[in-house]
Parts: sequence; C-alpha cells; structure tokens
Amino acid sequence: MRPTREVATNNGQTYFVTSATSQRRPLFNREHWADLFVETIYEYRPERFSIHGFVVMPDHFHLLFTPAQSLERAVQCVKGGFSFRVKKFLHWRHEVWAVGFSDHRIRDDEDFRVHERYIAKNAVELSLYPSAADHPYCSAGGRYPLDGIPQGLKPGYLGGSDGAAEAAPLQSVVSEVGSNRIGRQFSQRVRTVF
Repeated sequence: MRPTREVATNNGQTYFVTSATSQRRPLFNREHWADLFVETIYEYRPERFSIHGFVVMPDHFHLLFTPAQSLERAVQCVKGGFSFRVKKFLHWRHEVWAVGFSDHRIRDDEDFRVHERYIAKNAVELSLYPSAADHPYCSAGGRYPLDGIPQGLKPGYLGGSDGAAEAAPLQSVVSEVGSNRIGRQFSQRVRTVF
C-alpha cells in the first residue's frame, strides 16, 4: 500500500526529488535533451524554486531544491515545462515522464549534505563517468550556479560565541544561466541537429 503524500504548502521546505522517464527510456543520453532539461530548470529559478543541486541521468533526474510555492507545483513546472519544450523544439510526440515522482523532505544540514553527495556520486557509482566533474549534467561538477544551503537547515553551532547562529549573507550566485542566454544557445544547437 502506497503511503499518502503529505500536503506540501508554500512552507520553504527543501526537497530531494526524483522522477523517471516514461518506460525508463534513456532519453537524456541525447545531449540536446539533457541541455533542454537543464535550461528548463534554470528557467524557473529563482521565481519558482531555488536550486541546490541536480544530476541528469539517462532515464531519470534528481533535484535538490526549495520550492517557492508547493512541492507539487514546482515539480509540475519541471516536468510539464520540459515536456512542453520537448514537444515544441524537438517535435517529440510520445510521453516523456513516468507518472508521479518521489520526494524526500530535507530535515537538517546533515541530511542536505547526504543528498548533495548522492547527486555527486550517482553517475560515478553507475560507472557512467569517472568523477562528478566529468558529468556535463551534474551540478557537482561546478558548471552551474547553485543557491546556497537554506538558512533554516543550518545548525546553531555555526554561530557566534553566544551560541546563536549568525545570519549568513545571501548565498545564491547570480546566474549567467538566464533564459535568454541559454535559450539562444539551445535554439542554435537545435537548429543544427534538426
């Protein structure tokens, strides 16, 4: 029996989400598909969610993020937004995603780091790449701007001498991955592929 999903509201929670392609087809082995997926998730940053890490595997993705709205709405943006773009730009006429997704709510900074490491080693453990830095669609390789660890996950012992945690400066990196720059690059690549 499948457990019921707790209702996720706009509560600033951070999640680790996984979703597979329809019939586990290795759609992301195609470079232009993986490029378009990364473009899609950055299209929604920061308005819909903050991105803390991701990896695109041949038949699924893992995303560590903090939705601005509900978890379901954020995943709808990722999966629905990508499906729309695939059908529009790549003329795909089949299902893209398996129904549903799995999620894990990140509890604290240690849980955050565990999932960050999982993202970094996922393709390496499957012998797809020798290191995370070699994987072109893994945030652990340092190619993509990421938002910092959410403030609510930081433990109190990182703070000052009185034991209280200090507020850290905004840790998001200003993104060069704006929709215009990547959109133009992607459109140029697609024109050469088709």
